[in-house]
Amino acid sequence: MLQINFKVALVLASALLTGCASTKEHYIHSSPKKILMGPQVTNNGTPLDQSFQCMEGKIRESGNIGLSVSVGNVKDYTGKFSESDGGNPITQGGSLMVTSALGKLSGVLNLRERFDTQVAEIELAYMNKQYLGDGEIHRINDPRSQQIKEVRWLPYRGGTILKSDYYIVGGITELNYNIQSSGAEFSVAGSGIKGRTFAVNVAVDLRIVNTNTLNVEKSISLQKQLVGHEVGASVFRFFGDRLVDFNAGSKRQEPLQLGVRTTLEMGVLELIGHVAGVSPVDCIDSYINPPKEVSTSEFNSHAIRPRA
Repeated sequence: MLQINFKVALVLASALLTGCASTKEHYIHSSPKKILMGPQVTNNGTPLDQSFQCMEGKIRESGNIGLSVSVGNVKDYTGKFSESDGGNPITQGGSLMVTSALGKLSGVLNLRERFDTQVAEIELAYMNKQYLGDGEIHRINDPRSQQIKEVRWLPYRGGTILKSDYYIVGGITELNYNIQSSGAEFSVAGSGIKGRTFAVNVAVDLRIVNTNTLNVEKSISLQKQLVGHEVGASVFRFFGDRLVDFNAGSKRQEPLQLGVRTTLEMGVLELIGHVAGVSPVDCIDSYINPPKEVSTSEFNSHAIRPRA
């Protein structure tokens, strides 16, 4: 009769799972315990990073540089909320993602802050009350005595806040689960294998508005499908008077938030291209039709290379 050593099985299962992991782990010593650390911090690049570099070059060649752009609200309008999943499945940082995308064109655009001006407004209020200083002595013309006097507070001079030419607003408008799935499962006498694929999609709606006239220069709606794959194997049977239930498998899914970020970035390329008078088609062609001979790992490592 076959006997099962469950401690050995546990060790083997642990080794199997550790071997399947693709991340590097290390420990740091912090009293009183060691702290497990994963991979190092890296640049949060996307497959469109090279497209932004291409677009920056085309705008520079066109001579239409120096446009001032700001970002308004880019909200989650999907209405999705799940307590079991910890809240909103869609990122609430759409505006921040669009701002980061515009930052990739900082060589040819001026990015104006309009999304969170709280600190600037507080300091302007302090300045108006003559509370704000910079550690220097300033000479001002006292309107009462008509004489020059020295003060420690920073005098306000109008016109210091620079205007914007355009701003981008919009939202994440769709999240559709399991729009397509397929799979198969086979088992004999409690042992079997299974596999399935599935897809969800997200959509965004963005527009770029002329700050002076509030004319909508261009609006755009984009969607992206995200795919996932799952495979597994299981054993469920009795060996003598012992029941063995063993399951192993792996699941890979394209990151949902990365899909949202990439879709927003595609929208930024098209909107900025419109107001700058430059077509983004050539720049995004390498993303839409990546070379077949380039492996996934090579493409990803190329995509997240830090900008020069």
